Amino acid sequence: MTVTMGNKEGILKRNNVRIGGQGQKVLVFAHGFGCDQYVWNRIAPAFESKYRVVLFDYVGSGRSDKSAYSKERYRSLHGYKEDLLELCDALSLENIVFIGHSVSSMIGALAAVERPGLMKNLIMIGPSPHFLNGEGYKGGFEKEDIEGMLQMIKGDYNEFARFLSPVVMQNASRPHLAADFERLLCQNDPDIISDFAEATFLSDVREDLAKVTVPTLILQTRNDAVAPESVGEYVHSQLQNSEYKLMEAEGHSPHVSDAEETISKIAEYLSAV
Repeated sequence: MTVTMGNKEGILKRNNVRIGGQGQKVLVFAHGFGCDQYVWNRIAPAFESKYRVVLFDYVGSGRSDKSAYSKERYRSLHGYKEDLLELCDALSLENIVFIGHSVSSMIGALAAVERPGLMKNLIMIGPSPHFLNGEGYKGGFEKEDIEGMLQMIKGDYNEFARFLSPVVMQNASRPHLAADFERLLCQNDPDIISDFAEATFLSDVREDLAKVTVPTLILQTRNDAVAPESVGEYVHSQLQNSEYKLMEAEGHSPHVSDAEETISKIAEYLSAV
């Protein structure tokens, strides 16, 4: 993609891109479904003394330019992949370390397949290439579960947010985590988040995993109801060059619930590579 000054500024505004830190190496943090770059607020600053840090919101999320939203573009994960590639082009980035949570792990994988030279390393937190159970594959959800969740989003979005938050966060002894995530979910446009949910929970990126050649770290948590351990192990088995780390953290969002351990695991990997 050829980026002019005008569309560079437009892309950075569109995706609410924020840049901090210092250093030659670049870390790009990408949020998951229903979230925005706010979820990295306890993670990103820990790396700013050694790395240039890039944060952004996918179109339709957070403080992105929602007027740029297109149902046609974002009905699959490839639309979000284009967001990522375009903002990297706008910033002239290469050899980045891409850190993606949940669905962003797969968005990063798709970008790595299309643009092999873009990433030096890929870090996946709670990845899932396919959420549905099937023959020989346990994704964690039955088809009726996903259909019911999608219907709930369209019927009563606030009820959906109340239902999903404790499922995602776990950590029942720390109810504020679920409450904070519920507030974050409720900031979304229900129509846009409904599209993002379909793109996320109905996607199947399994066949693309074998095409990823970028060295990858998989961070898997315990008691993850969204992307269970069997899924993280599956991703590890399908990637050519991956490392698998089972964390002490519980739930689907260790970067929020257990920031210290998440920082430690990422820093340990980066120092080794």
